[in-house]
Amino acid sequence: MSKFIVGLTGGIGSGKTTVANEFAKLGIQLVDADLVAREVVASGSPALTQIAAHFGEGILLSDGSLNRALLRERIFSNEAEKHWLNQLLHPLIRQQLLQQLAQASSLYVILVAPLLIENKLQPLVDQLLVVDLSAEHQLSRTAARDQVDTAQVAAIMASQCTREQRLAAATQLLDNNLPPETLPQRVMALHQIYSAMAAEKLAKSRT
Repeated sequence: MSKFIVGLTGGIGSGKTTVANEFAKLGIQLVDADLVAREVVASGSPALTQIAAHFGEGILLSDGSLNRALLRERIFSNEAEKHWLNQLLHPLIRQQLLQQLAQASSLYVILVAPLLIENKLQPLVDQLLVVDLSAEHQLSRTAARDQVDTAQVAAIMASQCTREQRLAAATQLLDNNLPPETLPQRVMALHQIYSAMAAEKLAKSRT
């Protein structure tokens, strides 16, 4: 793909959405893996039909949509069921991501994916921007945002790759422990770097 793609990831509560929105203000298109994951199991979709056939009609809400909380519960401690679900959904999500990335018309495009490293999506991106935040801030921010206790947040954090693994995979790092008022300026600096890289890649693809 000649399109220049920046992967944007970070642990839960790290501030990925805020960072992504700053890039969007600069005219950069976003492809959100979480939104795509919801789209592939929308009411009436073939994937949802297969999920209902596998787990039973009880996995659906009264309006016919997926009961996400129940599905998470069913697969959380059952590796076989989790594997079945991943085998069904991951290829569909990947196909949709590639389609949306290819259709983007901004100079470069950002793939926002909380589990980018865990789901081995690095081959899709040219650069990987990791939004980093201390574990203490991740816990407190997420607990306050989602109105859940910190033990639940800690369990989610433990299921994701470690902070060290994310930092090792990053080509750029955005430190979200710094004052929030400095974020637009730091995103602008990254935007200029990515714009130059994207222009270079585009020029090479035309020669």
